[in-house]
This record gives sequence, C-alpha cells and structure tokens, in this order.
Amino acid sequence: MSTEPGRIMTESQPTKEMKLRIIVHDNDIRKITLSGKPQTLDSLVEQLEEKLGLLYKFSLQYEDPDFNNAFVNLTDITDLPDKSTLKIIALVPAPTSSIASTASTDDTEILSFSSPESRSSLTRSPWPDTFDIPYFPVDIEYRLRQGNLLYMRDKTYLQVSRDMKHEILEKLAEAIYSFKAYPCDQEFNDVATALIQKHPCLTEPGSVNGCNSWKNSIKFKMGNYRTKLRRAGCTDVTVNQGKRKGQAPQRGIKRPKRFEINFLPNFPDGEDETSMEFKRKELVEEMKKRRPPAALITKNMDSTFALRRQELVNLEPPVKDTMERWPALFTECQILEEFCRLSSKNLNTEFFKELDKYTPRFFEIFKTKGGSVGQKLKTYLQQVTPESTDVTAKRTAVLRGLPVILGDENTDFFMTCFDCDDPGISHTPIGILTTVPEDEQLSLDSLHLQTSGTAIILEGRIVMDDLENLPHAMCLLFGLTYALNLEYPQQLKYTFDFIQRVLLSLGHKSLKPKIQSLKNLLMQ
Repeated sequence: MSTEPGRIMTESQPTKEMKLRIIVHDNDIRKITLSGKPQTLDSLVEQLEEKLGLLYKFSLQYEDPDFNNAFVNLTDITDLPDKSTLKIIALVPAPTSSIASTASTDDTEILSFSSPESRSSLTRSPWPDTFDIPYFPVDIEYRLRQGNLLYMRDKTYLQVSRDMKHEILEKLAEAIYSFKAYPCDQEFNDVATALIQKHPCLTEPGSVNGCNSWKNSIKFKMGNYRTKLRRAGCTDVTVNQGKRKGQAPQRGIKRPKRFEINFLPNFPDGEDETSMEFKRKELVEEMKKRRPPAALITKNMDSTFALRRQELVNLEPPVKDTMERWPALFTECQILEEFCRLSSKNLNTEFFKELDKYTPRFFEIFKTKGGSVGQKLKTYLQQVTPESTDVTAKRTAVLRGLPVILGDENTDFFMTCFDCDDPGISHTPIGILTTVPEDEQLSLDSLHLQTSGTAIILEGRIVMDDLENLPHAMCLLFGLTYALNLEYPQQLKYTFDFIQRVLLSLGHKSLKPKIQSLKNLLMQ
C-alpha cells in the first residue's frame, strides 16, 4: 500500500514540455520543444545535436535573469529556466578554403554544415584569386631557375624544348583540374599570366601580353587531359563524352554554369550505385517520420551526393519526381547543406550579411530614381520608415526593388493571394507566393509585411510552404536553383545573377553591364 500512492502520483503528473529558443548563429534562430527537462547537461547537448543536426562540438550559453539576461556559460542543468534562450558556441572552426581571403569572418565563424570527414569525396577547391603555379619536376625547375637568372641579367629568353614544354603543360593541367574541369578563357589567361610572372624567362617576345601562345597551349593540353580522365571514368568529363565542337551544340555540354566547385563528383571510395540507392531509400523512410533524425539525414545526404547529382544533371527529372526520390532536399536545412556541398558557401549567412550591408545604400539609390521606376520604388520606400528597426521589412523592400532597378519583370514571380483562396499556380514555372489575411487589401505594389505565410512554387506546385517571410523564401529559392540544377527564372535573370555574383561573390570577375553599373553605385 505504501508504494501505490507514489505510483498514482507519477501517472497523474505528466512530464512538462520544455520550450527553448536556440541561437545557432545570428541569422539562424530556432524554436524547439523537448519532451521534458533533461537530467544532465550532456543529455541536453545530445538532444540539441539531434534536433538541430549539428555535427560539430559545441558548448552552451544561456540568458541569466540574475544579470539582466546577459549570456553566461551553462555549466549546470539546474541553472536553466524552463523557457529560456540558448546560444550555440562552436568549439571547432568550420573547414576553410582558399576563398577565405575574400570572404568575411562569418565564413569561418561556426558553422560547418557537415563534418569534414563527410566531405572527403568533395576534393575540388574554389578557383583562386591568384593562380599558384605548381612545382615542376626537379630537372625542369633547375632549367627554369637558370633561365630566370639569365633573363634577369641580360633579358635572354629561354628556348623551351619539346619535352620540357610537355612536362610544364602536364603539371599545369593537373593543377587546373583540382579547381575546374572546364575553365573559361579568362581563367586560362590567369594561368598563363601567372606562369610568366613566376618564370619570366618563358615570356614570349612576339606576344602582346607575353603569354598568348602559352595560353593556347594550356587550353589544348587541358582538352587532352580531360580525354585521359574520361577514359579513366571521371564522371564530370565522362558525361560529355562524344560531344565535340561541330558535332554537338556547345550548350549541350554539362558543366558548371554558376561556379559550382563540386558539380558532378565521382562516387566515394567503397560506394557504388547499389549502396547509395539503399541509403536513398533509407532517407525516404526516415523522412516519413514526424521528427526525422537530423544527424542521420545529413549523413546520408552527404554520402549520396554523387548519386543525386548524377540524376539531376544527367536525367534532368521533373521537380515532382525529385520530391518523391529526395524529399529531404526540400527542407531548409538540406537546401543550405546542398548549397554548401556545391559551392562551399554558407548561403544563409552570406546572403543576409551582404543584403543588410548594402540596404542603406539601396535606399539612397531608390530615392534618386525617376519616372515609372522611381514611382514604384517610392511606393516601396513609403512602407518602410528609415527609422524602422524591422530588418525583415527592409530586406523585403530591397528584394522587391532590386528587380525594378535592374529592369526585370517580376509581376509573375512575386504572387499574392488571400489565405482562403485558390492561388491558381498550376501554370507558374517558378515564383514566391505570399498569403495575406482577408482583411488586408491585395496590391501589386504592396510589400505585404503582415502575412499568413510564404511559399515557394516550382513547376506549378508548392514545394515549400509556411516560410517566415519573403526574404527567407528568396534565399531558399536561390539555394534550390543550385540544388536542383535549375535555370534562373527568365523574368528575374538579372536579379538572380546579382545575388550570385555580387552578394555571394560567385563568379564576380565578369559582370553584365546592368549588374556592373549597380555594383558601382553600391560601392560609392
């Protein structure tokens, strides 16, 4: 009898849920609910790792009410209030790359989307700002060193033998392939220029820039090098087997168009199509759960990256089929992950950091415009006061005004409807749908800052909904164009190109005139 009341009391007092506000980083703040308060700090960390999909070690800080809610290290679980704000503090830096020299500290601040081990098969690096000429075989290096000394003494140019040129070009092709299988003309020129800068004895006296012949030779050698790789089975060049100039349209060649550094990787060592298909099916089953295990989803999405890219690049399936085969690819976390796999960029951080940096200057530019363009921009500005602290409103105004100032036609892209209406999207190839309450007036010139929800439309269907706001949807939609290997929407081609080249610095060397002009204005 003495134990019965205790048993009854336990059943009559269900475990109380614990709600937490988690600051993963400045632009990634999430709300999660735990079934009950963890008994230990280690247990809390384990649950956060699973729910947030974090694959790096971290510590926690919490807002301490005893110090006006200032952040304090969490060392004892008993100090944590039932409803509180936690901040993730990474204990290891994210893997860096050669592009870090042009990026801000936000790139290395935290947030390795996935573990470095899971990326072992992704061997490409971004194209460097300055191409570093590799070391050649010992005998070649000795002859170049002697040649450089003679050039510095009396401007004598080195007579390059056939075998020496072969060794130089072979090594250069190998170095180029570590960045790109299909470099553009400017990148070939960068390599040739770097070659004669490091070894001035190789300068061509009859060339305008001293390296035209070297540039053409490097191009030719790179084609031969791709042929060798194609015979070896490298997927990013095998996919174009048989396509030669004059036999097939150049636009049919499947290669990175938007500076993806891992466009079509080979299968990881020890993996084949059968093993990857097993993991893909496991992913589909896990995504049917109410709360899919984030860590397992990320791990399997990493390991099946090569299979997914081969499907999307080679077969170009409809979005409907991709949603059925890769449902995890249409979640916010995995869109950001996939973008990182493809470009090594933290999309969420860089997109909003750069957008916020240019917002004040955008507002100044909007005010200077006249005519119909100026009138529309003025309408947007009237809905956002300069003193406003609403970051979302400012971001929305800039993203709605950006297509206007670039001359894009955005009426079929930004769509609005009442939350009780049929949006009629069956013929919409790509767009963002904002739903508003019935008591708000629909207008093409309204920013609709008070919304019921925001959704992304692809090929006439909603692929993601219940998004926070238009800027959030725009960021994810840009990530989806990379993840699904989609073309930019024709009506917003300059806007998407601006996001790619200016905000994210992907291919920023050559800009179209409209984009270059806007960038110049932003830099003033």
